[in-house]
Amino acid sequence: MQVISRPLTRSAPRNLRRAAALSTWSAVPAGPPDPILGVTEAFKADKDPRKINLGVGAYRDDNGKPYVLGSVKKAEAFLESTNPDKEYLPITGLPEFTKAAAKLAYGADSTPLTTNSVAVTQSISGTGALRIGGAFLSRFYPHSKTIYLPNPSWGNHTPIFRDSGLEVKTYRYFDKKTVGLDFAGLKEDLKSMPVGSIVLLHACAHNPTGVDPTPEQWTEISDLIQEKQLFPFFDMAYQGFASGNTTRDAFAVRHFVSSGQQIALSQSFAKNMGLYGERVGAFSLVTADPEEKARVESQLKIVVRPMYSNPPLHGARIASTILTKEELYKEWEGEVKLMADRIISMRDRLYDNLVSLGTPGEWGHIKSQIGMFSFTGLTQPQTKALAEKAHIYLTADGRISMAGLNGNNIDYFSESVSKVVKGSL
Repeated sequence: MQVISRPLTRSAPRNLRRAAALSTWSAVPAGPPDPILGVTEAFKADKDPRKINLGVGAYRDDNGKPYVLGSVKKAEAFLESTNPDKEYLPITGLPEFTKAAAKLAYGADSTPLTTNSVAVTQSISGTGALRIGGAFLSRFYPHSKTIYLPNPSWGNHTPIFRDSGLEVKTYRYFDKKTVGLDFAGLKEDLKSMPVGSIVLLHACAHNPTGVDPTPEQWTEISDLIQEKQLFPFFDMAYQGFASGNTTRDAFAVRHFVSSGQQIALSQSFAKNMGLYGERVGAFSLVTADPEEKARVESQLKIVVRPMYSNPPLHGARIASTILTKEELYKEWEGEVKLMADRIISMRDRLYDNLVSLGTPGEWGHIKSQIGMFSFTGLTQPQTKALAEKAHIYLTADGRISMAGLNGNNIDYFSESVSKVVKGSL
């Protein structure tokens, strides 16, 4: 007997018509807002002229405006004069850029570079570099599928590595009592990790705390990681932007490599070149020799190809031009120091203001922390009060972007913080 299917009509049972009307995606739940980008959304919706956004880590000048570096403008002008094409890049990116990025990170005299033993690929900024690294380690790292993150760490680290197929655990890093480094806890946790575990390390300007180990502490950490046969994965999103000196900010990476350790490294040029929307980054691995490097790079291509085929062109050309032209490189180094120094000056002024206002508590950490971010020690109720009553937006954990402070708003911010700590806001 032939069965003839007919579309549902008004005469069809109501429950069948209702089922047919349901969207395919009706069971998809609403996800929580991003804890950082959500701050910006709330800021944009606020109409108060005093409002301040200290949530997102993007550099602003002393008028609170986005800043395009002079060296970037000159690099773009130079590139325009060469009448460049818009062809696809190779899977691993612009060779001139990846070579220059590796040199900036490891140092020109680094043994792995001089022996052609660093496997490197361009990435979609630092986030993309971490994602490539996570996927590669998940497939090929033979000793562990667990990565340990400092507690706390950048909020996107956990989803990046979980989505890469790694198990995520944490190690002690921040001491809330001192608002500084929990060095004893950090070392104890490193010692207790299973042999072969992967350890994520912020190379400089730890996000979100702004608390970095000293060179002497880095040396101890390196010795411990080597002794325990752990695998170091560095996230270096702020080279030069932390202290104003690219060599100083690369100390940890270069020390680990010079001690004979094979590392993984994520680089970003968003902050230190102001190339936020250009999405310029690199991922690299130290290998044993050129033959091993070639095999590793062949697998990096296989990781990248189904993700996005190849990386963006324009930003890589800008970064490469700055890193390879001596005059532009010198100008860029000066601009990096200028940005870092402005942030440091905001730290000094904020500390002085809070002290002069008689704000309860010890605020020395404002000056001792480094880089774009500061973990203020403000509580979640206090950050909520600042948003609702003073129109000041920061993350719920009390992290602020120091770059969002300037000569026009720092006094108002200082007064508001002092009031909320005193309970009088």
